[in-house]
Amino acid sequence: MKVLFLIVNVLFFLFATLPVVAKTTFVTIGTAGLTGVYYPTGGAIAKIVNKKRKEFGIRLTVESTEGSVYNVNAVISRQFDFGIVQSDRQYYATKGIGEWKDKGPQTELRSVFNIYPESCSLIAAVDANINSLSDLKGKRVNLGNRGSGHLGNAMDVLKSVGINPNSDILAQYNEIITVPSLLQNRNLDAFFYTVGHPSSALKEATAGSRKIKFIPISNKGIDRIIDAVPYYSKMIIPVKYYPGAQNKHDIKTFGVCATLVTSSKVAESVVYGITKAIFENIESFKKLHPAYSLITKQSMLECMSAPIHAGAMKYYKETGLK
Repeated sequence: MKVLFLIVNVLFFLFATLPVVAKTTFVTIGTAGLTGVYYPTGGAIAKIVNKKRKEFGIRLTVESTEGSVYNVNAVISRQFDFGIVQSDRQYYATKGIGEWKDKGPQTELRSVFNIYPESCSLIAAVDANINSLSDLKGKRVNLGNRGSGHLGNAMDVLKSVGINPNSDILAQYNEIITVPSLLQNRNLDAFFYTVGHPSSALKEATAGSRKIKFIPISNKGIDRIIDAVPYYSKMIIPVKYYPGAQNKHDIKTFGVCATLVTSSKVAESVVYGITKAIFENIESFKKLHPAYSLITKQSMLECMSAPIHAGAMKYYKETGLK
């Protein structure tokens, strides 16, 4: 009997001293096409967060999607827990305008943090004789796939120079993964793409046998648009990232920010854990893609128009960032 009592006590002690394993919460982040920067950004966030799984109990997976508009809708419908979206589309969804004019303000949308700047890029074949925005008339131009944010940016650019996409150009709406080959195979003359740099899609487009160049997006019409809205700013595309492009100097353009959003219904502990994991490992995060090189903790608090999620705000207040 004493032996049995001793065994029971030993077993109790062993189980009592075992480390408590936190329950794992599985969450998904929506990104964009495989050749852009959103998809590897989702992977970069997942890499940092998943390394801290024992601390926060979060397992993050990444999904390729159609882009910003799709991601906002997927987050609101709870298809995804998080999404990477352009700051202008975040603004539109919050205000209930643009793609959400029929649905109204997306009141459950929440900001988590800003990630990196994205510039609106216009790439054209040299033999298409496109040297300015007005030269796009009569050309075959890919504006962006439905559900993407860069489609809206392309529309704003065309509007700035009075080009009607339905009658003045031969507009196409292909997904970016197919566009570089369409341009190189002479099925396109030019295309728009809003992206962080360097971009694998733009490297592919400028590395083929057909000579390609970037077209500046800078005029008084663009200046008026930038002045009128809170989400656009002037930017520069560093030509050093694209040695195959026929440009000798950096390209003037404008752009937005890539931001991480979620829903008000996502648990505070999950958003807090992801925010803390990224902010406390920001130097490791910055090494995962050249587009992150200029990121700072302060810059990650910019470009957010939706209310900040309570979990993210908890971390910002704890650390004195807000």
